[in-house]
Amino acid sequence: MNVLLVGLGRWGEKHLRVLADLGVTVWASDASPERRALAAKNGLDPARIISDFTSALSKVDAVDIVTPAATHLELATRCLREGKDCFVEKPLTVTVSEARQLAEVVAATGRVLQVGHIFRFHPVSDVLRRCLAGGRVGRVRYLTGRFAGFKRPRTDVGVTQTDAIHYFDFFAHLLGRAPTAVTATLRDYLGRGLDDLSFTTVEYGEVPAFVEAGYFAPGTYRDCLVVGDRGSLAADFGRSLVTVFGHRHQRRDDQWTALEGEREEMKAAGEEPLKRELQAFVQAVAARTKPVVDVQEGLLALRVVEAAQLSSRLGRRVTLDEVP
Repeated sequence: MNVLLVGLGRWGEKHLRVLADLGVTVWASDASPERRALAAKNGLDPARIISDFTSALSKVDAVDIVTPAATHLELATRCLREGKDCFVEKPLTVTVSEARQLAEVVAATGRVLQVGHIFRFHPVSDVLRRCLAGGRVGRVRYLTGRFAGFKRPRTDVGVTQTDAIHYFDFFAHLLGRAPTAVTATLRDYLGRGLDDLSFTTVEYGEVPAFVEAGYFAPGTYRDCLVVGDRGSLAADFGRSLVTVFGHRHQRRDDQWTALEGEREEMKAAGEEPLKRELQAFVQAVAARTKPVVDVQEGLLALRVVEAAQLSSRLGRRVTLDEVP
């Protein structure tokens, strides 16, 4: 299989390495001579490194788009209409309106399009899903997720759209249900016209999830908590660790007591998430099957983002029906 990687930035470099590991024939495109030179230094055949991605479309089977979000609609539309399957890094597009347009192109062309929601492919996700399926914590009451830490802000989209969106999609995947309403507070402290701090409560039916994302907190936080009526799951994506707590409340006579149950640490093991994600894409292309994260799921995550933006602007709870 021949795969064209469009975009050789920091994350594109990782895609380049993983695609090579998967054994596909990699082509690469970037407007920057420096980025193209770096790809050559990393061992990619200079004959397959180009400045204009369109010149390679006739030579490849699929395209991996790792470029700023504002370019996703145009690039993916061109590739799909040329008969190429696409992997598109999240967010799928900048707006829900653009995502709808792209979904129409996918439907019209019948091509595979997978969206890069990488948390689904993390080994921690496997452990959490097994614990929930096995009833380790009972019925889920609520969830929390943090994707925060002191770092340089992304310049093309706000922090809700680049970081909080991980959990918007992941919690829908974990619970097996779609989001229904959002209440959010977004801030633009740096005055860039893009949110840099985000506190969002997303309702998945009767189960609420609180998501924090931002660029200011010292340290690095990639964690989530799943609280059930018979225990809790604390997951640390950075350490690939899930801790199961058997804590629960019990009523005795007219009093509630807090019973601290057993604690078990479960190390999540497996290949790196990006490799699992791109491997799933390559397999979907080869088998002509539905991708793990299709265009409709990427669109749904963007609807949560726009609901959060609307909620913060209006100062009220917003249902997903208000973001068609």
